[in-house]
Amino acid sequence: MLRSVLRRRCLSTVPQTARDAWLFIDSVFPVQLAVWDPRHYIGLFRQEHLIGSLQSQLSKVTEHNFTVLDIKPYPKDGGVYVHFSYTPPVDQEDVLPNIERVVQEQAERIGGFPSWSGLASGRAWLVQGSPWREDMHRFASPIIKVIFDGPDVQEQKLYDTFRPYGRIRDITLPTTVPAGTPRSATVTFQRVHSAAVARNVLYGIDIPSQATQLTRIRTGYQQPIQAHAIRDWMSSHPKISLPLLVFLLGTLTYTIFDPIRSLMVEGKLLDWFDYQKYGIYQWLRANTVARLGGQRQPDTSQTSAWKERSDACDSVKAYLTDKPTTIAFMHGPQGSGKTTMLQAVLSEQGRTVLYIDCRELQSQVSDSALVTTLAKQTGYWPVFTLFNSMGNLIDLASVGLIGQKAGITSSLPDQLNQILDVVAKGLKRVSDSHRADSRRKIDAERRREDILAQGRVLSDKITEGTWHDGRLDCVAGNGVMSELGIGDEVMDTLSLVSVSQQDGAHEGTEKQDKREAEAQVDMDGVKALPIVVIRNYSSKLGATREELLTILANWAASLVEGQTAHVIVLSDNRENSRRLAKALPSKPLYSIGLSDADASSSLSFMKQKLSNAGIDIDFTQEQTASVTRLGGRASDLESLIHKVRNGQRIEDSVEDIIHQAVGELRKNAFGEDADDAKSLPWAREQVWFIVSALAKQPMIPYYEVISDFPFKGDETALRNMEHAELISITTHGGRPSGIKPGKPVFRWVFERLVKDPVFQAVQEINFNDKAISKAERTVKECEDELTTLNNIMAGEPKSWYSWLVARRSASRERARYVAEKMLKAEKKLEALERKNDALKKALANGF
Repeated sequence: MLRSVLRRRCLSTVPQTARDAWLFIDSVFPVQLAVWDPRHYIGLFRQEHLIGSLQSQLSKVTEHNFTVLDIKPYPKDGGVYVHFSYTPPVDQEDVLPNIERVVQEQAERIGGFPSWSGLASGRAWLVQGSPWREDMHRFASPIIKVIFDGPDVQEQKLYDTFRPYGRIRDITLPTTVPAGTPRSATVTFQRVHSAAVARNVLYGIDIPSQATQLTRIRTGYQQPIQAHAIRDWMSSHPKISLPLLVFLLGTLTYTIFDPIRSLMVEGKLLDWFDYQKYGIYQWLRANTVARLGGQRQPDTSQTSAWKERSDACDSVKAYLTDKPTTIAFMHGPQGSGKTTMLQAVLSEQGRTVLYIDCRELQSQVSDSALVTTLAKQTGYWPVFTLFNSMGNLIDLASVGLIGQKAGITSSLPDQLNQILDVVAKGLKRVSDSHRADSRRKIDAERRREDILAQGRVLSDKITEGTWHDGRLDCVAGNGVMSELGIGDEVMDTLSLVSVSQQDGAHEGTEKQDKREAEAQVDMDGVKALPIVVIRNYSSKLGATREELLTILANWAASLVEGQTAHVIVLSDNRENSRRLAKALPSKPLYSIGLSDADASSSLSFMKQKLSNAGIDIDFTQEQTASVTRLGGRASDLESLIHKVRNGQRIEDSVEDIIHQAVGELRKNAFGEDADDAKSLPWAREQVWFIVSALAKQPMIPYYEVISDFPFKGDETALRNMEHAELISITTHGGRPSGIKPGKPVFRWVFERLVKDPVFQAVQEINFNDKAISKAERTVKECEDELTTLNNIMAGEPKSWYSWLVARRSASRERARYVAEKMLKAEKKLEALERKNDALKKALANGF
């Protein structure tokens, strides 16, 4: 017993070897969450002060010979590593928890560890593993990835190891990984601070995994969103991601690009980007180019040629002076001067005009080119046709991935509607801008008139001696006189009555001026509306662009219904108004018709044009007759004027025009060969019937034509001929009444075709062949019906006196009628055969 006591005393007096360990003190610096975290730089700025304060606190700890060897700041994880030495007693090996507790108590006695925020916080943690200070871009997150160097650690053991550092939200156990890849688990903390402490304290610790084995763990951060996680999720969920992407792109377009496009449309209409409209350019041109070369005089020759069209001009002006309630549809044959006349009228109005040319739009070979052309005409910018082409490829790929289109691309009608909707907003902005300018001008004029009226009233009062300025009494008066501001002016009753009368008259004038101003505002509101002109509104280029005309019709109807703009549609054919009437069913169209000029206007037009070119000519009777053959079509007259200016005689020029028209008509109406004729929307016998009939008389009855061969109720062929401008269908009371040549010169062209013996014989033979075929079908049908009637009559009961008196029956009467019809068809067939034989012989003899 004594020996053991002495032995213990001897051991206690022998000095023990000092040991070292590490502490991790958190919250000294802010935990850096990303490169751009500004708190990190605040901590770096105060680093020297914080380290000094911490070292001063730790120097007061003397438990177990506690000595600070080194302090290593780790600002990225918000803490400091403290390397210290200590001397454990002989009979107590595990003194580190006691040192941790003493260090924490010492800090609490002086208000806690120093912190970057100035608020005492933080705690000292004993490092269980080995410190690892790295400066890579691995920023703190609430998820700790635990890599096992050895067998897997059970979930309960992981929880017991990591739980002291903060609340754990979830633990994910290791999954199957390829050979050679270390297995790992993840521990998700409630707070990032807890994860930062656990990562720095437990890195490199050995944890029992089995009864006799240890597993060293290595801790690191795992970001909540992995690299390429969004990309991987989108690729694995295309049915969700692709529609969401379409929605985001549509939202971006609507919120950013549509306002820009509306502003660009407004700029085009208001000539913001036309340098020729700016004053500095006009001044420079007037003082440089205009002085050197002179200014071009405006061409006034069109005015006299439009005298017979004064009604159409008046109709256009009447439409533009009222609020838009319907669409103005101006129709007339091609070359009749619709566009030129309308431009002259609009130039007098001084209004903002937007032109849309359907012919240019319909001539585009692709949908993207059509969209680009419409955007260029309307000022719609920016336009991204490339995105739609890329969308087609994406749709093609999405069909293979998800079995359906992604819906990124927009169809042609959707793209056109989107452009026109933005253009409508731009037109509205233009109208509002004009109204605001008009109101400012009216208000400025009213203020100017008020100032002038006040000056006149003041002048009258001074003249009558009833005006008094109280400020003079304040300077020259005294006593009550100066305070009341009353002088020695005349203040009798008559003067007061006159003043009151003047005030009453002034009030009446103000009311009248107010009513006039309101009327002026309404008038200016109508003038502020822009004008949309849709030219060449026709559907002659096939059904592929029919949807374009329908979309334009619906858009024009929406503009007039919303009173956004006046809309004028120009077309070569009145049949095109049906689409507009369908888009605006509740109101009739404002129809304006133009016809060819008469003979006197045509001669006057030519004289003025030739006079402007320096050619003075007096038309002889023969020349007048030649010009009359062309009629009043402006395009033909322009061609004649061009030939005369080049030195050609009028008679030769007219003959040249007619000869050229004969060749064009033969090709366009009959085709170059049989295969070409099959592509025409009418038959050769039909157009030949019209040509031969109109060669004899200027107009033929409409219903007489469609009631018999070769049309027999086929109005489609006549409508197609009208669209091709071969004929023109006149109306009476809203219904078709007559058929005449599409152009005045066609009357002589038709006559030339009929008088061509070879061409006339070929077409007559073809016409007769079709008529013969029809007659043969009639004979065949009659024969079959007579056979059937004969069988019926054979089965009818006969009386004993039927041989004496023939009894009438329905079958016998029908048989008599059919026989007469067959006889008539047979006679017609024989006559046509004889006529064809004669024509063929004539062709064989070469005429």
